[in-house]
Amino acid sequence: MNVSASEPSATLLEMRDIVKTFPGVRALDGVTLSVHPGEVLALVGENGAGKSTLMKILAGAHRADSGSILIDGAVANITDPRSAERYGIGMIYQEFHLVPTLGAIENMLLGIEPCDGFFLNHAKARSLAEHTLTQLGSTIPFDLPAARMTVAQQQLVEIAKVLVRRARLIVMDEPTAALSEHEIDHLFALIAKLQADGVAFVYISHRLEELDRIADRITVLRDGRTVETRAASAFPRDEMIAAMVGRSIDTHFPALPPVDEHAPIVLEVLNLQQPPLFRSMHFTVRAGEILGLAGLVGAGRTQILRAIAGADPSDALVQIDGMPIPHATPGQAIDHGLAFLTEDRKAQGLVLGMSVRENTTLAHLKLFDRGLLLDTAKEEQETRRLVAALHTRTPNTAQLVRNLSGGNQQKVVLAKWLLGQARVFLFDEPTRGIDIGAKMEIYALLLALAEKGAAIVMVSSELPEILGMTHRLFVVREGTFVAEFARADYRADAIIAAATGATS
Repeated sequence: MNVSASEPSATLLEMRDIVKTFPGVRALDGVTLSVHPGEVLALVGENGAGKSTLMKILAGAHRADSGSILIDGAVANITDPRSAERYGIGMIYQEFHLVPTLGAIENMLLGIEPCDGFFLNHAKARSLAEHTLTQLGSTIPFDLPAARMTVAQQQLVEIAKVLVRRARLIVMDEPTAALSEHEIDHLFALIAKLQADGVAFVYISHRLEELDRIADRITVLRDGRTVETRAASAFPRDEMIAAMVGRSIDTHFPALPPVDEHAPIVLEVLNLQQPPLFRSMHFTVRAGEILGLAGLVGAGRTQILRAIAGADPSDALVQIDGMPIPHATPGQAIDHGLAFLTEDRKAQGLVLGMSVRENTTLAHLKLFDRGLLLDTAKEEQETRRLVAALHTRTPNTAQLVRNLSGGNQQKVVLAKWLLGQARVFLFDEPTRGIDIGAKMEIYALLLALAEKGAAIVMVSSELPEILGMTHRLFVVREGTFVAEFARADYRADAIIAAATGATS
């Protein structure tokens, strides 16, 4: 560990020599870090570096094999999430833990409801919730079910949940992954306000550009070890990336070859509509072309991809290489050469209780059909080939997908569709929650697919990514295309103006 930042004398949290081993994997190998009151410590590293495992130990979700945790200089005995709460530790996971049918008050106070005897004290509960949400500047209706809240509102309730439990240290895992730029600005202002009250944060993010705005210090993990800690102002981006991956890396987007204007149309979508979510659209994608869909969160981009893939009903006529997909369903779309990489890989792209091999081959079992049996040897061979090609970090192909890091789970989703040799790829937020090294690998894969003649449609909320990795883009607002840009005409301000309805 190389600590080159000057540190205040007061230390809220110390984690010393933390070791954690899972079957076949040493996830943490002597990790050490510290956090001071009112500080934002950014925790960065590649997928699989151990960030989430370390924070789950702090939050009581895992038990360390060895090492110690100190709060205010005294050894803390954190055995479960409730004991972590007693020490003032709050954890906000990337996947929110709200009860969909309950409103803000019920979700905030779940498990700590104020009672008079056996009965809930409704007035006190409402007063507690109102005080906390007002502190956060929230106007969320108390009785609005979580299922009907926006992502930003859900995140606000998650923050309120930990504050109402008197959290002094809040861990945030990829908090901006699903937020718009406006919502990110509001979140950062909220963090600054809480910092002024002495609340400390551990902030996990793969969006390194955010750290200039939010972080006081940065700790880098690699392969389960702490490799460096510095003041954010003294940690240039290229040096941070080199510390994360163990080598220097080119963070520029790869050069996209121009699309042949005479290349055949691979994907054609006619009369794509699903009132009231989006109105009639028509577009084509040529062989070797990457088409981007830009817009704000909730603009309808994901719904457009789901309708094309047959995951949601629509009246659209979808044609691949001139052949229509009749009454498109996901199975028919797959059979016609269409691959859909969903935004939520855990809920929609993978079966977490199945192995790497089973997830890789599940959508294409016809390739391994031997009558009443499957050719498991061929399954294993193909899965190993794709694991090697995508540099997926897994002890073996029998490893359960739930035990892989987020980036490696995404690679398993990619492997599934590469196995089917699809002609059309729909990528919904392909690099969300993925480290910089894995991002570069996915960009290279997109380029390789395009060079082989695939047609690609990509949704991304990261404007630099959509500008760097597409030949052409549509801006989606309120369920319709409001602007189209050729690559030569890309201007960030014009695209943002179209997405928000402002004038550029």
